[in-house]
Amino acid sequence: MLSKHLSRLASAVLFVALLLAWELLARGSRLSALVLPAPSVIWDALWTGLRSGYFWPHLMHTSSELVLGLAIGTAAGLLGGIVMAESAFLRRLLFPYVVVSQVVPKLALAPLFIVWFGFGMTSTVVITALICFFPLMENMLTGLQQVDPRKLELFRMLGASRLQTLLRLKIPSALPVIMAGFRVAVVLALVGSVVGEFIGGSKGLGALIIASQGMMDTPLMFAVLLLITALGLFIYQLAIGLERLLLWPHLKNQTRTQA
Repeated sequence: MLSKHLSRLASAVLFVALLLAWELLARGSRLSALVLPAPSVIWDALWTGLRSGYFWPHLMHTSSELVLGLAIGTAAGLLGGIVMAESAFLRRLLFPYVVVSQVVPKLALAPLFIVWFGFGMTSTVVITALICFFPLMENMLTGLQQVDPRKLELFRMLGASRLQTLLRLKIPSALPVIMAGFRVAVVLALVGSVVGEFIGGSKGLGALIIASQGMMDTPLMFAVLLLITALGLFIYQLAIGLERLLLWPHLKNQTRTQA
């Protein structure tokens, strides 16, 4: 426990030391804020944007795209994983197409999505959903295929239907693997939202980065990057909280078994 607190303290001290070194370098070298803004200048830009309300509509827009894309991608990924895990024929039929859809860079597909869905939120949500889909589908498929054969045999002997076996055995057993995929999807969802706004967005944090680049406002660009980082850490912590909540019965049973 003590070593854990010491490691956190050391990490905080290192973070402060890096900020101080950055501040001294930016001011001592007399570099223009266009090239290397000092942390104090970035903080001033961030605080000004938050206090004036300039950032909030963009933050809400990106968050909305993230949530919608993540929800759609999660639903499609879980459903696709179940279908392919339960049917070997569909797995052999569909899996190559799923892989092809993922190896093509989403940035290359973005102009097509803009042509099909137009500029704005829809195309960004589609990109985000497509990025989130694969890790959840792959982890769902893997988790359902790794269920203990002895437990499967027990469910067959008890006369459980295929749906009952899926809902009461396979999915609960695969939950740790599924949630690992969800944590990856949450991070990728933010990447998809920002990248989608780079290409076809007029609002959002990604569009704001492009705008700050056009205005040659480097402190503003860094401030937006800090907002994106804070948003990513926030949603990742939410995903960890959801994982702990869902896995609590699983961990509780494991503790009882070991005892």
